[in-house]
Amino acid sequence: MRHPRFAALSPLAAALLLSACATPGAPIAPTAPPPSAMQAQLLEDVRILAADDMQGRDTGAPGGAMARAYIVGRLEALGVAAPAMGREQPWEMTGRTREGPKTFNGVNIIGVIPGRRVADRYIVVTAHYDHVGVSDGQVYNGADDNASGVATMLALAADLKRQAPDHSVLIVALDGEERGLLGAKHFVEAPPVPLESITMNLNFDMTARAETDGKLWVTGTYQHPNFRPILEPIPANGAVSLAFGKDTPQDTGEDNWVNASDHAAFHRAQVPFLYLGVNYHPDYHRPSDDFEKITPSVFISATELSIASFRALDGALDR
Repeated sequence: MRHPRFAALSPLAAALLLSACATPGAPIAPTAPPPSAMQAQLLEDVRILAADDMQGRDTGAPGGAMARAYIVGRLEALGVAAPAMGREQPWEMTGRTREGPKTFNGVNIIGVIPGRRVADRYIVVTAHYDHVGVSDGQVYNGADDNASGVATMLALAADLKRQAPDHSVLIVALDGEERGLLGAKHFVEAPPVPLESITMNLNFDMTARAETDGKLWVTGTYQHPNFRPILEPIPANGAVSLAFGKDTPQDTGEDNWVNASDHAAFHRAQVPFLYLGVNYHPDYHRPSDDFEKITPSVFISATELSIASFRALDGALDR
Protein backbone atom coordinates (compact mmCIF):
# COMPACT_ATOMS: atom_id res chain seq x y z
CA MET A 1 0.00 0.00 0.00
CA ARG A 2 1.33 3.40 -0.90
CA HIS A 3 2.42 5.55 2.03
CA PRO A 4 -0.12 8.38 2.47
CA ARG A 5 2.60 11.06 2.50
CA PHE A 6 3.41 10.11 -1.10
CA ALA A 7 -0.19 9.80 -2.30
CA ALA A 8 -0.65 13.14 -4.08
CA LEU A 9 0.86 14.02 -7.43
CA SER A 10 3.20 16.97 -7.45
CA PRO A 11 2.00 20.18 -9.13
CA LEU A 12 4.30 19.47 -12.09
CA ALA A 13 3.02 15.94 -12.61
CA ALA A 14 -0.59 16.98 -12.09
CA ALA A 15 -0.21 19.80 -14.60
CA LEU A 16 1.24 17.41 -17.17
CA LEU A 17 -1.60 14.99 -16.62
CA LEU A 18 -4.36 17.59 -16.80
CA SER A 19 -2.94 19.37 -19.83
CA ALA A 20 -2.59 16.14 -21.76
CA CYS A 21 -6.08 14.99 -20.88
CA ALA A 22 -7.43 18.29 -22.15
CA THR A 23 -5.80 17.91 -25.56
CA PRO A 24 -8.56 17.31 -28.12
CA GLY A 25 -8.33 14.52 -30.65
CA ALA A 26 -5.46 12.61 -29.02
CA PRO A 27 -5.81 8.90 -29.88
CA ILE A 28 -5.95 6.59 -26.87
CA ALA A 29 -5.50 2.83 -27.08
CA PRO A 30 -8.59 1.14 -25.62
CA THR A 31 -6.62 -1.15 -23.28
CA ALA A 32 -3.98 1.37 -22.14
CA PRO A 33 -4.13 4.56 -20.09
CA PRO A 34 -3.27 7.84 -21.79
CA PRO A 35 0.50 8.20 -22.33
CA SER A 36 0.34 11.34 -20.20
CA ALA A 37 -0.44 9.22 -17.14
CA MET A 38 2.78 7.24 -17.63
CA GLN A 39 4.73 10.45 -18.12
CA ALA A 40 3.33 12.04 -14.98
CA GLN A 41 4.04 8.96 -12.88
CA LEU A 42 7.56 8.66 -14.30
CA LEU A 43 8.37 12.19 -13.19
CA GLU A 44 6.64 11.72 -9.87
CA ASP A 45 8.70 8.64 -9.06
CA VAL A 46 11.94 10.56 -9.62
CA ARG A 47 10.73 13.59 -7.68
CA ILE A 48 9.87 11.48 -4.64
CA LEU A 49 12.96 9.28 -4.68
CA ALA A 50 15.25 12.31 -5.15
CA ALA A 51 13.60 14.47 -2.48
CA ASP A 52 15.70 15.87 0.36
CA ASP A 53 13.85 13.78 2.95
CA MET A 54 15.25 10.62 1.35
CA GLN A 55 18.66 11.86 2.57
CA GLY A 56 20.51 10.51 -0.46
CA ARG A 57 19.20 6.91 -0.08
CA ASP A 58 22.42 5.50 1.38
CA THR A 59 22.55 1.76 1.98
CA GLY A 60 21.49 0.90 5.52
CA ALA A 61 20.40 4.47 6.30
CA PRO A 62 16.86 5.64 7.12
CA GLY A 63 16.60 7.32 3.71
CA GLY A 64 17.37 4.04 2.00
CA ALA A 65 14.61 2.37 4.00
CA MET A 66 12.18 5.13 2.99
CA ALA A 67 13.05 4.66 -0.67
CA ARG A 68 12.60 0.91 -0.31
CA ALA A 69 9.14 1.35 1.23
CA TYR A 70 8.13 3.61 -1.64
CA ILE A 71 9.32 1.17 -4.32
CA VAL A 72 7.61 -1.78 -2.62
CA GLY A 73 4.41 0.24 -2.51
CA ARG A 74 4.66 1.07 -6.19
CA LEU A 75 5.20 -2.57 -7.18
CA GLU A 76 2.26 -3.68 -5.09
CA ALA A 77 0.06 -0.94 -6.53
CA LEU A 78 0.98 -2.15 -10.02
CA GLY A 79 0.08 -5.72 -9.09
CA VAL A 80 3.63 -7.02 -9.55
CA ALA A 81 3.82 -10.23 -7.51
CA ALA A 82 6.64 -11.19 -5.17
CA PRO A 83 8.68 -14.32 -5.97
CA ALA A 84 8.44 -17.40 -3.77
CA MET A 85 11.43 -16.22 -1.71
CA GLY A 86 9.61 -12.99 -0.81
CA ARG A 87 9.58 -9.35 -1.88
CA GLU A 88 12.78 -8.38 -0.07
CA GLN A 89 16.21 -9.98 -0.26
CA PRO A 90 18.32 -8.77 2.68
CA TRP A 91 22.08 -9.12 2.73
CA GLU A 92 25.16 -8.17 4.76
CA MET A 93 28.41 -7.46 2.90
CA THR A 94 31.58 -5.44 3.21
CA GLY A 95 31.64 -2.40 0.95
CA ARG A 96 33.65 0.70 0.28
CA THR A 97 33.54 4.17 1.82
CA ARG A 98 35.86 7.14 1.64
CA GLU A 99 37.14 6.15 5.08
CA GLY A 100 37.76 2.52 4.14
CA PRO A 101 35.90 -0.82 4.22
CA LYS A 102 32.61 -1.01 6.12
CA THR A 103 29.93 -3.62 6.67
CA PHE A 104 26.60 -2.70 5.09
CA ASN A 105 23.17 -4.21 5.61
CA GLY A 106 21.20 -3.78 2.41
CA VAL A 107 17.98 -5.05 0.88
CA ASN A 108 17.16 -5.86 -2.74
CA ILE A 109 13.52 -5.57 -3.85
CA ILE A 110 12.15 -8.18 -6.24
CA GLY A 111 9.00 -8.56 -8.29
CA VAL A 112 8.04 -11.15 -10.89
CA ILE A 113 5.85 -10.86 -13.99
CA PRO A 114 5.06 -14.22 -15.65
CA GLY A 115 5.83 -14.65 -19.33
CA ARG A 116 3.33 -15.97 -21.86
CA ARG A 117 5.69 -17.71 -24.35
CA VAL A 118 8.75 -18.91 -22.40
CA ALA A 119 7.66 -18.71 -18.78
CA ASP A 120 10.61 -20.80 -17.58
CA ARG A 121 13.17 -18.31 -18.94
CA TYR A 122 13.75 -14.97 -17.24
CA ILE A 123 14.89 -11.50 -18.20
CA VAL A 124 16.19 -9.77 -15.09
CA VAL A 125 15.61 -6.00 -15.23
CA THR A 126 17.68 -4.10 -12.67
CA ALA A 127 18.13 -0.55 -11.40
CA HIS A 128 19.86 0.43 -8.17
CA TYR A 129 17.87 2.60 -5.79
CA ASP A 130 20.69 3.59 -3.44
CA HIS A 131 22.87 6.67 -3.75
CA VAL A 132 25.72 8.11 -1.66
CA GLY A 133 23.73 9.74 1.15
CA VAL A 134 24.87 12.89 2.94
CA SER A 135 28.42 14.25 2.96
CA ASP A 136 29.71 17.40 4.66
CA GLY A 137 26.15 18.39 5.43
CA GLN A 138 25.03 18.22 1.80
CA VAL A 139 22.39 15.82 0.54
CA TYR A 140 23.32 13.93 -2.62
CA ASN A 141 19.85 13.39 -4.06
CA GLY A 142 20.90 11.30 -7.06
CA ALA A 143 17.98 12.21 -9.29
CA ASP A 144 19.68 10.86 -12.40
CA ASP A 145 21.88 8.43 -10.45
CA ASN A 146 19.74 6.46 -10.07
CA ALA A 147 16.23 7.58 -9.19
CA SER A 148 15.80 7.89 -12.95
CA GLY A 149 16.69 4.25 -13.65
CA VAL A 150 14.28 3.06 -10.96
CA ALA A 151 11.52 5.22 -12.42
CA THR A 152 12.23 3.84 -15.91
CA MET A 153 12.09 0.30 -14.50
CA LEU A 154 8.75 1.01 -12.81
CA ALA A 155 7.39 2.44 -16.07
CA LEU A 156 8.46 -0.76 -17.82
CA ALA A 157 6.79 -2.84 -15.10
CA ALA A 158 3.56 -0.92 -15.63
CA ASP A 159 3.80 -1.52 -19.38
CA LEU A 160 4.38 -5.25 -18.83
CA LYS A 161 1.33 -5.47 -16.58
CA ARG A 162 -0.77 -3.97 -19.38
CA GLN A 163 0.66 -6.38 -21.97
CA ALA A 164 2.34 -9.52 -20.68
CA PRO A 165 5.93 -10.19 -21.83
CA ASP A 166 7.04 -13.27 -23.75
CA HIS A 167 9.63 -14.15 -21.09
CA SER A 168 9.05 -14.10 -17.38
CA VAL A 169 10.56 -10.94 -15.94
CA LEU A 170 12.21 -10.26 -12.61
CA ILE A 171 11.98 -6.58 -11.67
CA VAL A 172 14.85 -5.97 -9.24
CA ALA A 173 15.62 -2.74 -7.41
CA LEU A 174 19.15 -3.29 -6.16
CA ASP A 175 20.78 -1.81 -3.07
CA GLY A 176 24.45 -1.09 -2.47
CA GLU A 177 25.58 -0.30 -6.02
CA GLU A 178 27.45 2.78 -4.85
CA ARG A 179 29.26 0.67 -2.21
CA GLY A 180 30.70 -1.81 -4.71
CA LEU A 181 27.79 -3.43 -6.59
CA LEU A 182 26.94 -5.26 -3.37
CA GLY A 183 23.26 -5.98 -4.02
CA ALA A 184 23.95 -7.25 -7.53
CA LYS A 185 26.73 -9.52 -6.28
CA HIS A 186 24.41 -11.00 -3.68
CA PHE A 187 21.61 -11.45 -6.22
CA VAL A 188 23.72 -13.56 -8.57
CA GLU A 189 25.03 -15.57 -5.62
CA ALA A 190 21.50 -16.29 -4.33
CA PRO A 191 19.06 -15.72 -7.19
CA PRO A 192 15.32 -16.42 -6.71
CA VAL A 193 15.41 -18.64 -9.84
CA PRO A 194 18.23 -20.88 -11.12
CA LEU A 195 20.95 -18.77 -12.68
CA GLU A 196 20.91 -20.94 -15.81
CA SER A 197 17.25 -19.98 -16.39
CA ILE A 198 18.17 -16.29 -16.76
CA THR A 199 18.31 -15.31 -20.43
CA MET A 200 19.82 -11.89 -19.82
CA ASN A 201 20.16 -8.89 -17.52
CA LEU A 202 18.96 -5.48 -18.69
CA ASN A 203 20.31 -2.79 -16.37
CA PHE A 204 19.08 0.83 -16.19
CA ASP A 205 21.44 3.32 -14.54
CA MET A 206 21.11 7.07 -15.24
CA THR A 207 18.39 7.29 -17.88
CA ALA A 208 17.21 10.88 -17.50
CA ARG A 209 19.73 13.38 -18.80
CA ALA A 210 20.56 12.55 -22.39
CA GLU A 211 20.88 16.23 -23.34
CA THR A 212 24.68 15.96 -23.29
CA ASP A 213 24.84 14.07 -26.59
CA GLY A 214 21.23 13.09 -27.37
CA LYS A 215 22.05 9.43 -26.82
CA LEU A 216 20.87 6.60 -24.63
CA TRP A 217 23.95 4.39 -24.64
CA VAL A 218 23.72 0.62 -25.01
CA THR A 219 26.75 -1.12 -23.52
CA GLY A 220 27.32 -4.84 -23.95
CA THR A 221 26.79 -5.54 -27.63
CA TYR A 222 30.54 -6.00 -28.11
CA GLN A 223 30.36 -8.88 -25.62
CA HIS A 224 27.00 -10.10 -26.98
CA PRO A 225 26.82 -9.12 -30.65
CA ASN A 226 23.52 -10.98 -31.20
CA PHE A 227 21.75 -8.20 -29.29
CA ARG A 228 22.77 -5.39 -31.61
CA PRO A 229 20.71 -6.29 -34.71
CA ILE A 230 17.67 -6.60 -32.45
CA LEU A 231 18.03 -3.03 -31.19
CA GLU A 232 19.52 -1.21 -34.19
CA PRO A 233 16.18 -0.84 -36.04
CA ILE A 234 14.58 1.04 -33.11
CA PRO A 235 14.13 4.66 -34.28
CA ALA A 236 14.99 7.76 -32.30
CA ASN A 237 12.36 8.99 -29.87
CA GLY A 238 12.20 12.77 -29.90
CA ALA A 239 15.70 14.10 -29.39
CA VAL A 240 17.08 10.81 -28.03
CA SER A 241 18.44 7.86 -29.99
CA LEU A 242 20.17 4.62 -29.07
CA ALA A 243 23.96 4.52 -29.40
CA PHE A 244 26.15 1.45 -29.09
CA GLY A 245 29.53 1.29 -27.43
CA LYS A 246 31.65 2.01 -24.37
CA ASP A 247 32.38 -1.71 -24.22
CA THR A 248 35.34 -2.45 -26.51
CA PRO A 249 39.03 -2.95 -25.63
CA GLN A 250 39.67 0.46 -27.21
CA ASP A 251 37.32 2.11 -24.67
CA THR A 252 39.44 2.83 -21.62
CA GLY A 253 38.97 4.38 -18.20
CA GLU A 254 35.66 6.16 -17.70
CA ASP A 255 34.78 5.51 -21.34
CA ASN A 256 34.42 1.78 -20.69
CA TRP A 257 31.20 0.91 -18.86
CA VAL A 258 31.38 -2.88 -18.86
CA ASN A 259 32.11 -2.86 -15.12
CA ALA A 260 30.54 0.50 -14.31
CA SER A 261 27.27 -0.64 -12.74
CA ASP A 262 25.32 -3.65 -11.49
CA HIS A 263 25.36 -5.47 -14.83
CA ALA A 264 29.02 -6.22 -14.11
CA ALA A 265 28.01 -8.79 -11.49
CA PHE A 266 25.87 -10.60 -14.07
CA HIS A 267 28.68 -10.40 -16.62
CA ARG A 268 31.11 -12.01 -14.18
CA ALA A 269 28.53 -14.74 -13.53
CA GLN A 270 28.41 -15.33 -17.32
CA VAL A 271 24.86 -14.04 -17.67
CA PRO A 272 24.40 -12.01 -20.90
CA PHE A 273 23.84 -8.33 -20.16
CA LEU A 274 23.03 -4.96 -21.63
CA TYR A 275 23.40 -1.63 -19.85
CA LEU A 276 21.29 1.38 -20.85
CA GLY A 277 22.37 4.78 -19.56
CA VAL A 278 23.19 8.36 -20.50
CA ASN A 279 26.61 9.97 -20.64
CA TYR A 280 28.29 11.73 -17.74
CA HIS A 281 27.16 15.28 -16.97
CA PRO A 282 28.45 18.00 -14.61
CA ASP A 283 26.08 16.97 -11.79
CA TYR A 284 27.21 13.34 -11.69
CA HIS A 285 27.93 12.36 -8.07
CA ARG A 286 27.42 15.92 -6.90
CA PRO A 287 24.80 17.44 -4.57
CA SER A 288 23.41 19.23 -7.64
CA ASP A 289 22.01 16.02 -9.20
CA ASP A 290 18.47 17.21 -8.46
CA PHE A 291 15.04 16.58 -9.94
CA GLU A 292 14.87 20.14 -11.23
CA LYS A 293 17.82 19.48 -13.56
CA ILE A 294 15.84 16.87 -15.53
CA THR A 295 14.25 17.92 -18.83
CA PRO A 296 10.94 16.00 -18.80
CA SER A 297 10.68 15.49 -22.56
CA VAL A 298 14.22 14.07 -22.77
CA PHE A 299 13.65 11.70 -19.85
CA ILE A 300 10.32 10.54 -21.28
CA SER A 301 11.95 9.85 -24.64
CA ALA A 302 14.77 7.85 -23.03
CA THR A 303 12.29 5.82 -21.00
CA GLU A 304 10.15 5.08 -24.03
CA LEU A 305 13.30 3.96 -25.87
CA SER A 306 14.17 1.74 -22.91
CA ILE A 307 10.73 0.11 -23.01
CA ALA A 308 10.96 -0.35 -26.79
CA SER A 309 14.39 -1.96 -26.32
CA PHE A 310 13.03 -4.41 -23.79
CA ARG A 311 10.09 -5.33 -26.04
CA ALA A 312 12.41 -5.95 -29.00
CA LEU A 313 14.72 -8.17 -26.94
CA ASP A 314 11.86 -10.01 -25.29
CA GLY A 315 10.29 -10.80 -28.65
CA ALA A 316 13.49 -11.97 -30.33
CA LEU A 317 15.30 -14.06 -27.72
CA ASP A 318 14.87 -17.80 -27.15
CA ARG A 319 13.18 -18.44 -30.48
